Parts: sequence; C-alpha cells; structure tokens
Amino acid sequence: MATSTESVDLVGDEAATNLARAALFAALVGAFAYVTFPNPVSPVRVTLQVLGVFLAGVYLGPVWGGASLVLYLAAGAVGAPVFEGGSAGVGQLVGQSAGYLWSYPLAAAAVGAVVHRGATLRDLDTVGLPTLVGSMVLGTAIIYALGVAGLALVLSLGPVEAVTVGAAAFVPAEALKIAAAVGIVRSDAVAAA
Repeated sequence: MATSTESVDLVGDEAATNLARAALFAALVGAFAYVTFPNPVSPVRVTLQVLGVFLAGVYLGPVWGGASLVLYLAAGAVGAPVFEGGSAGVGQLVGQSAGYLWSYPLAAAAVGAVVHRGATLRDLDTVGLPTLVGSMVLGTAIIYALGVAGLALVLSLGPVEAVTVGAAAFVPAEALKIAAAVGIVRSDAVAAA
C-alpha cells in the first residue's frame, strides 16, 4: 500500500512574510515607547513611537502598516509592556494617552496610502520628498486630532488647553521625527542602490 503526501500551504508565503514584518514593526513601536522625554507643557511624555508609526506606514503600506499597529495595541492590551515607558494593560487604552494610541493604526494606514498611492506597495525610490513629508504631516494631524480629543475627554480640558497641551507642545518633537523618518527612508534607498 502506497501513501502519498502533498504539501499544503495553510498560509501563503506572502501573507506569512507580511505578518512577520507587521510583528517586527509592532515590536519596533513598542521599543520606541521606552525612549521618553518629559514635556514641560503637557502631561503626556514625548516618545519615539510616532517615528515607528511613520516607518510602518512607509515600509508596510496602508494595509499591513495599519495592521502592525493594531497588533501593537493588542499586545499592549493583553499585558506586553509596549506602551509609554513600559506600561501595559487595557487601562492605557482609556487613559490620558488613549487618543494617541488609538490613532496609530489610522495614521500608519494614512501614511502608507499617501506614500504608495493606494494599497499596492511601490518602490520607495520613486516617492518624492514632498509626498514623503506630506504623508507624515497627515499622519501627525490624525494623531493630534485623536490625541487632543482623548486628552480633552479624559482630563476634562477645554478646546484651547487641549490643543495647547496635546498638539502644540509636540510640534518640535514631531518635526524631528519626520526628519528622522525621511533620513531613514532615504538612506535605506541609497544603501539598496
């Protein structure tokens, strides 16, 4: 009696690769959460997480970039110490930083959609500097909108105070993160050439 076995792929190679890359970027954002700086104007500390959000959108595109940040939020919610300063738990998703955290998947998806002009990834060498910077400015606007709304809700702040402590206080740091992300993307393109 002869028995034949055939290989069956339950998940295609492309899906497995994309999932692995999404997990890698989720871990990167979690690592960036440990790099914090006090912000004298805001109760929310400056972290490098947004740099990871930008890079996830640029390198993974809108679908997998957004998925990587959903994975990041899920990991933090179940107890992985991936939120600001190594914090974790569902409480972080309803606290003063909740608006920022919930905005990350949307911001990564928006950055990816602008950079890649849709869901299909394109060669980053063909992406102009204005498109790259513009995508990150859009991502920042999404993060600020939800972050300010979350701060206003959780801390009972008025609109002017919420914008001051939730957005204006972070503009210099975000400009540096955008510059860093552009530098990383451009140096990666040069190294690949």
